Amino acid sequence: MEDKERSGDEADASSGVVPAQVFAEVEECEDGEDGERDDLLDHLELHGRESGSADAVGGDLEQVFKEGNAPTDEDDLPKGVLAVFQVAVPGEGHEDVGEDEKDHCQHRYVGCGRGGPGLSEYAMRLLKENLERLEESIAAACHAAGRERGEIELMAVSKTYPAATIAEAAGLGLRLFGESRVQEFAAKALALRAADLWTSGVSGDARVHLIGHLQTNKAARAAELFDGVDSLDSLRLAEKLNETAGKLGKRLPVLIEVKLSSEETKAGLEPESAEAAELLERLPEFENLEMRGLMTIAPWGVAEDLTRACFRSLRFWRDRWAGKHPSLKFDVLSMGMSGDFALAIAEGATRIRVGTALFGKRQPWTGPE
Repeated sequence: MEDKERSGDEADASSGVVPAQVFAEVEECEDGEDGERDDLLDHLELHGRESGSADAVGGDLEQVFKEGNAPTDEDDLPKGVLAVFQVAVPGEGHEDVGEDEKDHCQHRYVGCGRGGPGLSEYAMRLLKENLERLEESIAAACHAAGRERGEIELMAVSKTYPAATIAEAAGLGLRLFGESRVQEFAAKALALRAADLWTSGVSGDARVHLIGHLQTNKAARAAELFDGVDSLDSLRLAEKLNETAGKLGKRLPVLIEVKLSSEETKAGLEPESAEAAELLERLPEFENLEMRGLMTIAPWGVAEDLTRACFRSLRFWRDRWAGKHPSLKFDVLSMGMSGDFALAIAEGATRIRVGTALFGKRQPWTGPE
């Protein structure tokens, strides 16, 4: 930034604080071409509408870089991560909406390249490279397990990433996406439609499934927005989804989320619980739901044998329930994420859910739910 553009209140660039005329949040940071993060800004251009009333950026970039280089509990994929800015744009069309709509409207998600909403060529190249690297790892895991690559469905977990990322990932051939929050994806759906990036699903035959915990009071909206719900965990929720899907004239694919970890933060049905048994008995009655299989999340940060045991347990319950409930489908075993999908493939996964290895380390979504 030229000196003449700085105001007296703005910090010197050497301090690591970069002022701006738009309110922006750096959601993900990007490794530079030389492997260092100090050249991040050389590769990015904020492309959005200027707003004199918006707050200035006040983040300490040195701290951002330091945190970005910190080790994670994921594997070493990818080598680089996407960089995406979110921009709050006040002005025309926003006068009569509340603060939540201003913060989560379709104009919030603006790419960092030229030519309208979308990722820059640099970010697109990184996404493509990450996908290629991921595919190599999946193929290697399949080979080691004596399985064919075609047996494994890849779900791109796009939660917390903007609409532009979904659109570009779909352009690279990804066809199944996972989102965790109803309201977050509702905002992305608006952004995709506003940018003419939304056709059927996201792009062509692409589908978006809900993989996060779903409250029953949001079941109606979820049934409307998503192409599937992979986190069914109660009879009451099944009833709500079935009712809404019937009104929409759709048959909604569902997976039962099974809790196989002692961690309190994990959701799902206890496999030996009375509610699990009742749900399985009642599911054939719900003609607007299509039971497809099971989903689980392995415990975090445990030894490899414990992770394998979790995945093996899901397979056990799949086989047991499939034998007891022949009218239900159990063809999907959704298990394994960026850090453990190779183990999941070895233990029989048919769907893996990968976000970090594709898009980079995410920041928690902080919007209201």
